[in-house]
Amino acid sequence: MTGPNTSVVCIGAGPAGLTAAYLLAKQGAQVTVLEQDPTYVGGISRTATYKGFSFDIGGHRFFSKSAQVNALWTELLEKDFLDRPRKSRIYYRGQLFDYPLRAFDALSKLGVFEAARCVLSYLKVKLSPAGEEKTFEQWVTKRFGTRLFRIFFKTYTEKVWGMKCSEISADWAAQRIKGFSLITAIWHALLPKAAAGSGDKVIKTLINSFRYPRRGPGMLWEEAARRIGAMGGQVLMGRRVSGLSHDGAGWTVVTRAADGTEQRIPCGHVISSMPMRELVTALGTDTRSDLSHAAQNLRYRDFLTVALVVKDRNVFDDNWIYIHEPGVKVGRIQNYKSWSPEMVPDASLNCYGLEYFCFEGDGVWSASDAELIKLASDELVSLKLAERADIVDGTVVRQPKAYPVYDEGYQARVETIRQELETRYPSLHLVGRNGMHKYNNQDHAMMTAMLTVENIRLGRRAFDVWRVNQDAEYHEEGEAGTSDILSEDMSRLLGSAERLVPRRI
Repeated sequence: MTGPNTSVVCIGAGPAGLTAAYLLAKQGAQVTVLEQDPTYVGGISRTATYKGFSFDIGGHRFFSKSAQVNALWTELLEKDFLDRPRKSRIYYRGQLFDYPLRAFDALSKLGVFEAARCVLSYLKVKLSPAGEEKTFEQWVTKRFGTRLFRIFFKTYTEKVWGMKCSEISADWAAQRIKGFSLITAIWHALLPKAAAGSGDKVIKTLINSFRYPRRGPGMLWEEAARRIGAMGGQVLMGRRVSGLSHDGAGWTVVTRAADGTEQRIPCGHVISSMPMRELVTALGTDTRSDLSHAAQNLRYRDFLTVALVVKDRNVFDDNWIYIHEPGVKVGRIQNYKSWSPEMVPDASLNCYGLEYFCFEGDGVWSASDAELIKLASDELVSLKLAERADIVDGTVVRQPKAYPVYDEGYQARVETIRQELETRYPSLHLVGRNGMHKYNNQDHAMMTAMLTVENIRLGRRAFDVWRVNQDAEYHEEGEAGTSDILSEDMSRLLGSAERLVPRRI
């Protein structure tokens, strides 16, 4: 049981760390959250600000199949959620195409000649199907044809992941575009109400509305942090974890502030959402060990957002648009006013977030803010989404370690780390996206935290957090009914599927 005698340090004030801390604080535990960022809580789900403008880093739609996650969102921010229409389109050759793809919209905007080539390309694939689908390119081509693959899938995917579609495993396409094909797109166009909706039956690609905090996702996590403090917990900002040690009875977590001040915090449990690579280093592992070698070879994909303040000409009202133009580097453009009008303080202005996917240290990442603002401005004008004279201001927000890389051998490395840490340290719990090196969404990260809190309460690993997958469901290893957290939509076993990101074949 958890209570005043239970002391926990949560490393990282993202969705996983704050969810765990909030639930533990409600149970009376002594909770301390350590966040490296000096300003923002929320991790990648934070709301960054600049001169009164608010930016959602990456875009976070509040939609989940989990009743528990939805209930927690409502508990924290009931009066501050907006119901927002879901709208995303693809920019290609100066036109905006509906996404998810609607066959009639796509084919009509491509023109008679190109549309005919797309249909013939699709029929050719269906009449002469290829063999086993090993790559992303093969998987998508089989369902949409070669022409539509090149127009609507190839360019954007290669920008995001920095590798060719012919090198990406088909597993990722099967997860990201699950249940969707050209035939599905035609059906959705003819009977949209039957294809879209909410709850368990909806294909996630087709959800048509979502909840959203008035001032972005960080608003929710700021409220979580406030409540943790009100219940007697601590959320300490600007604290980098530099050391972790276990003496057989409990933990000592060593943190270092920006001014070099060091603090040692004792506790009974550690919940870590910090990157696996940094966690193993903080544990002081022998650099020659298999554990250290596995951790140091984990990789991440990064991105940055160039937020441009522009005069509002109502050019597009999408939440975001995917840029499929090969002649520009930008991969996606956020429209912050369409997420919530309250994120833009002046009704005559708007703010677009141009996202560039990169690796930390490469040319894009290392460019100066001035160079990036110029690049983004030039590309926005070249795409005819703004006039040069309409661009008022800009700023840059960098997001390191946005996506864990699923390269060759990553599974073995993660398993080595997991097995070693679980065997050595039963009171060390890994949660969240970077904490588990697993491509979890915000709600999935929260679910790993919820189950971890239950494991601490029960005094054993009753729930396997590693089975939380793309539908926010999990595998429960204990007996049914052992936890109040059980519910119908959480207790079904989907097997060992995991949410995937591209990996080379």
